[in-house]
Amino acid sequence: MDNRLEYNKPWILQRADPYVYLHTDGNYYFTASVPAYDGIRLRRASSLAALPEAEEKEIWHKHGSGIESKHIWAPELHYLDGKWYIYFAAGEEEDIWKIRPYVLECEDQDPIEGTWKELGKMQRAKEDEFSFEAFSLDATVFENKGKRYFVWAEKTGVGKQISNLYIAEMETPNRLKTVQVMLTTPDYAWERVGFWVNEGPAVLHSKGKIYLTYSASETGTPYCMGMLTADENSDLLDPASWTKERMPVLATDEKKEIYGPGHNSFTVDEEGNVILVYHARKESHIEGDPLYNPNRHAQLMKVKFTESGRPVFSYEE
Repeated sequence: MDNRLEYNKPWILQRADPYVYLHTDGNYYFTASVPAYDGIRLRRASSLAALPEAEEKEIWHKHGSGIESKHIWAPELHYLDGKWYIYFAAGEEEDIWKIRPYVLECEDQDPIEGTWKELGKMQRAKEDEFSFEAFSLDATVFENKGKRYFVWAEKTGVGKQISNLYIAEMETPNRLKTVQVMLTTPDYAWERVGFWVNEGPAVLHSKGKIYLTYSASETGTPYCMGMLTADENSDLLDPASWTKERMPVLATDEKKEIYGPGHNSFTVDEEGNVILVYHARKESHIEGDPLYNPNRHAQLMKVKFTESGRPVFSYEE
């Protein structure tokens, strides 16, 4: 592998919520939240090492007002049924915390030069009265046993809002087929620092198991990663199919100067090694609101595995 690639160090600067997709054309595509939260940008390269220097193009810009006009967050690029889709969250200039999930579609085979159209807000199933009615974000898509699933974070509660993770089967790329099911809520102290948060889901398949990582707590140094596990043959819409880790699987390491790791995605390198793509900070003290501090940098980690196929996330190479 290219020796210019360093692990667990800033890789692409000031890009939070990083998402990397390796397409069938052999290219890696990268997108992320940009500091201004004002649009969606894509870049592409033939290797992970080349992505930091790859040209970045804005393929969509926020509206001037109304829906999709504020806080453009956490885009993910997916290739489904022969078309490209981007799932992202956005608020409204007139109501900046009215965050909801939206979908873009591109029928052209080149997602950077192609034409993107807005499909509007992600649609819930007919029987579902709850999904996407409150603060909702960080959607991801994965497939298992011929079915496609949508996982996202949504806030609920009276008074202090709690961000839980939900799952549903998908009918189309922009509509759910089933009513939402809650997978996890912030049960533990490490998920409740600053805010009660479970968000940023990402899915990894390994040796018959499905591992779902997520991020917890506020976006500063307490930010960390938890994990759920399910058997690939189980009913993934049954919360009982999932086992939750008691402790974080990745957290701040002051000696390594890695603070607030989280909001990850998974890819593979040119040699087929599984790579965790995550963001983290280099500094422990953040001036002002961490949400608006731009210094969350995309980083890479080579994932290790136990004999049973369980992923191990370690800063040690």
